[in-house]
Amino acid sequence: MITENPSIATQLDLPSYLLGITVLLLIMLIHGLLLLQIAKRYEVKSFLYLAEKKYSAVACVFYISVLLLLLTHILEIVIWGVSLWAFKLLPTLGESILFAGSTYTAMGFMDDLLPPGWKMLAIIIAFSGMFAFAWTASVMISMTKNFRQAYTRMHMEKLNIPTEIIERFK
Repeated sequence: MITENPSIATQLDLPSYLLGITVLLLIMLIHGLLLLQIAKRYEVKSFLYLAEKKYSAVACVFYISVLLLLLTHILEIVIWGVSLWAFKLLPTLGESILFAGSTYTAMGFMDDLLPPGWKMLAIIIAFSGMFAFAWTASVMISMTKNFRQAYTRMHMEKLNIPTEIIERFK
């Protein structure tokens, strides 16, 4: 039996680095732009609703923002999946998206289906997910300030606490 000697580029997974870094940069750019838009709109809306004492509206805007953050991650998984499929690394688009999602979330429920020379791409996809989730978590932490303030003020009003005391709570 004669074994083929793979090229040094294949042995080092160089193609996966090139594609992986390119898509990772694209994903981080998209992620940043969408996160900034979601956070900015949440901050403005929640601030206005707090000023108008529309505390339930703050909660509604918060949950809609969280849903948009989830959809941002799903979009990024689809971008990874389309990239895998476009480069014919996996046979079907559905399988590519599922593999990308499994890897992006670091769940790892799928076998490594990538061909030789592309194995490192799975690790790069996982890194992009870790970076994106960490960034999203930091945005969500900042979003909870107004959400918590609205929740507390609403309950202070239910307890008939005087308005001047409620207004001091920030």
